[in-house]
Amino acid sequence: MTSSPIPVDLFVSKKHPGLTVGDLGFADASGNVIFRVNRQSSPKNKRLFLDSTGNPLISIYRYRNGSWQGFTGEDDQKQCIFRVQRTVNKLTRTELEVFLVGVNGEDSASKLKVKGCPFQKSCTIYRGNDIVAQTSLMYKLRQLYAKRNKFRLTIFPGSDDHALVAALVVIFLD
Repeated sequence: MTSSPIPVDLFVSKKHPGLTVGDLGFADASGNVIFRVNRQSSPKNKRLFLDSTGNPLISIYRYRNGSWQGFTGEDDQKQCIFRVQRTVNKLTRTELEVFLVGVNGEDSASKLKVKGCPFQKSCTIYRGNDIVAQTSLMYKLRQLYAKRNKFRLTIFPGSDDHALVAALVVIFLD
């Protein structure tokens, strides 16, 4: 997906039609799965982020120190595109710092921050003071509590890589 002049909503759930057990899907307003995340059985610390046709976009690895790295494609020998470090980890608040990796393999000056509460499936992704994307639970009229098995990801105009934003949401929720 490319940048859009209006916000884009993706609906995130494990229960979209066509997903295999354990996959997490990101669907558009028509119900078409745009991205899906496959939890790898080996190694257990790997998530494979796929497009709608099943092509690998990003391999996400979690390390013992709580950091993450994302690589292009399925093979970890490809180019690293981002590094994520958890800076705050409290019961009601989590914050991540995201370093985008430049062409030469060094962290670029451009970085993102993710702040929110994973239990509520609520986070905001910032680039500087600008909001890149937000997640929120799906409420219905006359519903006292929102179910946490489906939520919305709103990506605001100016975000150039929707796959990267969705991958950061997956890391935030893990």
